[in-house]
Amino acid sequence: MRILIITAGSRGDVAPFTGLGRRLFGAGHQVVVAAHPSFAALVEGCGLDHRPVPGDPQDLLRAWSRAVSREEARALTRAYADGLADGVAEAVAGGTDLVLTAFGPAPLSRAAGEAFGVPVIGTYLTPAFATDQFPLPGAQTTDGLGPEDNLAAGREVLRRAEGLFAGAAARLRARLGPPAGVSPAPGDNGPVFHGFSPLVVPRPADWPSGAEVAGYWWPARPSHWQPPAELVDFLQAGPPPVFIGFGSMAPGQGERLSALVAAAVERAGVRAVVQAGWAELGGCGDDVLAIGDLPHDWLFPRTAAVVHHAGAGTTAAGLRAGVPALPVPVMYDQPFWASRLHQLGVAPRPLPFEDLTAETLGAALTACLSEPSHRRRAAGLAPHIAAEDGAGTVLAHIGSLGAG
Repeated sequence: MRILIITAGSRGDVAPFTGLGRRLFGAGHQVVVAAHPSFAALVEGCGLDHRPVPGDPQDLLRAWSRAVSREEARALTRAYADGLADGVAEAVAGGTDLVLTAFGPAPLSRAAGEAFGVPVIGTYLTPAFATDQFPLPGAQTTDGLGPEDNLAAGREVLRRAEGLFAGAAARLRARLGPPAGVSPAPGDNGPVFHGFSPLVVPRPADWPSGAEVAGYWWPARPSHWQPPAELVDFLQAGPPPVFIGFGSMAPGQGERLSALVAAAVERAGVRAVVQAGWAELGGCGDDVLAIGDLPHDWLFPRTAAVVHHAGAGTTAAGLRAGVPALPVPVMYDQPFWASRLHQLGVAPRPLPFEDLTAETLGAALTACLSEPSHRRRAAGLAPHIAAEDGAGTVLAHIGSLGAG
């Protein structure tokens, strides 16, 4: 089959789909990943074709931060959503037998799928159906509120998420319309596979029958990738360092955060590998090495602990590596995953980003590394998570479509 994967957002919203795409490609399917132009090298470096969709989320975040009014912020969002809608429609029109869509652009993917008569399957990285078991990621709290309140909180999260692209999806439907004589593709009642472990988030019993928890699908490692010699030398020069990175969070705060991290590392008496990310963190001192993007599956098992923003993909990589975590959540789904890490026993209580200082980070690092149960629990959980085959579950379903 010709399979189009549609995703949008930061690197963490794209990288896992390189692994899913490689698995489908290895089974004989033709696979194209539609993502922002800045991720063309990432996608193509993993041996997959790339179709660009307009937009740069890093520029959008910067523009939002400079917006002088709510109306200006709304205009920026609408322009981003409409550009993304046009790109999604163009990607689907380019030819495909099946669309796999991430959660964010799902309303646009389904609108385009309906217009071109192409079936759409959800491939989501976070829970995306309201449940009475817990508030969905993005809710105002990660604490259980009771069944009715959990449901209400989840529905509010979904209402806000759908609202982000609702206007663009409606305009896309009005422009394209369903083709004559072609039945619409499956809509919101179509299957959805969630790419996280049931050991981390068990499937709620009150989810609809088409919503599955498949297990993680892991980012592919770019062809011919080798670790930088400077990193290899640093790892060999002393005890395992901690990893510190905030992914796509805190753009423009690099200078402040770099100094804060250096002071915290000195307080805790550890070595650190610092990933620049969108904040553009840098290294300060002999015990801190700054790096760019590289495969977490290679680096994390070589660390003493991972300090991160608790994005879905980085959370998964830390669990797979079997090392303790120190989550520093910023926004969106991150408080949810940070809370899960603490509940699993692989991390101390999350340190919210707004509470981050050299003193709090240094103390939290010490607490994370000095509690042996965190490492013991992480090491015990890792082989079970690594043995799961989320991509295989999606592949098997696609195979059943072909057989039909």
